[in-house]
Amino acid sequence: MTHVSNSPEDFADQALNGLCKVAAPYVRRAPGGVVRAHPARAAKVAVVVGGGSGHYPAFAGLVGQGLADGAVCGNVFASPSTRQVIDVCRAADRGAGVWLSFGNYAGDVLNFGAAATRLRAQGMDVAVLAVTDDVASAPADQCASRRGVAGDLVVFKIAGAAAEEGMALAEVAAVAARANDRTRSFGVAFDGCTLPGADHPLFRLPEGLVGWGLGIHGEPGVGEEPVPSASALAAEMVARVLGERPAGEETRAAVVLNGLGTVKYEELFVLWDTVAVLLAEAGVQVVAPEVGEFVTSLDMAGCSLTVTWLDDELERLWLAPADTPAFRRTAQVLAGPALDEDPDVSDKAVPLVAAGAAGAAAGVRALSAFEIAAATLHEHEEHLGQLDAVAGDGDHGRGMSRGVDAAVAEARRAVAAGADAPTVISVAAEAWADRAGGTSGALWGVALLALAAQLPTDADVTFADLAQGVREATAAVQAVGGAVVGDKTVVDALAPFTTALTTSVGHEPARAYAHAVEAARAGAESTTSIVARRGRARVLGDKSLGTPDPGATSFVLLLDALAQLVHDTTEVLA
Repeated sequence: MTHVSNSPEDFADQALNGLCKVAAPYVRRAPGGVVRAHPARAAKVAVVVGGGSGHYPAFAGLVGQGLADGAVCGNVFASPSTRQVIDVCRAADRGAGVWLSFGNYAGDVLNFGAAATRLRAQGMDVAVLAVTDDVASAPADQCASRRGVAGDLVVFKIAGAAAEEGMALAEVAAVAARANDRTRSFGVAFDGCTLPGADHPLFRLPEGLVGWGLGIHGEPGVGEEPVPSASALAAEMVARVLGERPAGEETRAAVVLNGLGTVKYEELFVLWDTVAVLLAEAGVQVVAPEVGEFVTSLDMAGCSLTVTWLDDELERLWLAPADTPAFRRTAQVLAGPALDEDPDVSDKAVPLVAAGAAGAAAGVRALSAFEIAAATLHEHEEHLGQLDAVAGDGDHGRGMSRGVDAAVAEARRAVAAGADAPTVISVAAEAWADRAGGTSGALWGVALLALAAQLPTDADVTFADLAQGVREATAAVQAVGGAVVGDKTVVDALAPFTTALTTSVGHEPARAYAHAVEAARAGAESTTSIVARRGRARVLGDKSLGTPDPGATSFVLLLDALAQLVHDTTEVLA
């Protein structure tokens, strides 16, 4: 948040101006905050929410049909003033009273409470609720002292839907209070947030530690531990929010997995993958879950999990339509009939037929080659990633490791069935391409399939067979990728290797192989002085000068590693 600003003093106000311009169909400026661009009908309870800025979508992003009528927006992490609260309430009022809500923080309690008192003295009917969902901030017997965090979303949504239905103020207040009583949240942080204009974070956590239960402004939590895996993190968060599950038969729950700033959507989805399983195992029927950013804290690295236990009325209100800049829910959930089983979209699998003794032995040697490749690629994964990061996306080492691991697993399955070399290589090729992804995955899959197609079935593989297979693999790689020597790709090593290998047929296999490897090495080294012309690296081609191509480099690493296997099988290859 220190990257884009004019001045810290104007940050919150300018951000609000920008929101109102981009979301003009939804919101407009009002003294103290924002209100709906198109006011609700007369005689409807006005739902007004608010707090400090820096938590978008809370609070201004939640103004719109089915949710809030107005949002009071203080400075960054600062409570709005009493004057701001009064002004927004007056701008949002439709003659049926105002339901006023915020997270339970001292400044907000003071200013919203004072505003409510003054508005009541002036004849406006006002109900007030401080959201208190954060289980880490106070024990269960002191719920009223707890902070309000991402549970704001569920409580605000239920209150907004109740008001939209036409409930009276007392009814809106009652249903919102019930939702708040049934809402529990637990958050974690990996690092602090930085205020606009500041040159350091508001708080820091020691490297490699997670803070359990830290508040959205860095308020104290309940301890620090080494950063766990996503699965372990999910287990801890679920255990915390289910620890105060109400007595009775409540099984339905609104669930929100909330990112606090720099824990982004893909990470949240990884977390939800386990959270969903754990909730189901605990007998929780999740109703319309939400995963995303709802109550953030600038660029804070963290996330939170919220559970609200639902009855019939609360479920209806949670599912009711809403349309705001940051939260939208349609009236109709589009869903087709459930399938009894997953559709079969797989290709016809390569049949794993037991070969004779010679063929099965060739299959074992093919597996050995993949296992050697796996050990080599894992050993050099970081280095290959660093080479790729110079002008690419830095994923070559990791992608190759993923691919070869999948290839080894499939090759082992094939060998266990007694398969021959072309079968082992074919199933491994499919797995490599599928798991590695990206350009290298596709090219290795194509190359290995072309190689396998040239090898004899149910028989030993000779050096001539291998050379013919490599020739076809090279042709397939060039046909698919379009690269030629000089483009700074794996072809710069593959093509000279192929030429040297095929012209050496008839010579002693180990010596011929060593000669071909040296040709490949020279080709890979030549890429150091070449500007990339293919792939993602071509965009930053000049930047790649002085660095060898990672694909050519990994190919030579594999050739070197396989030299001993070739030497040990010279008699078979001859």
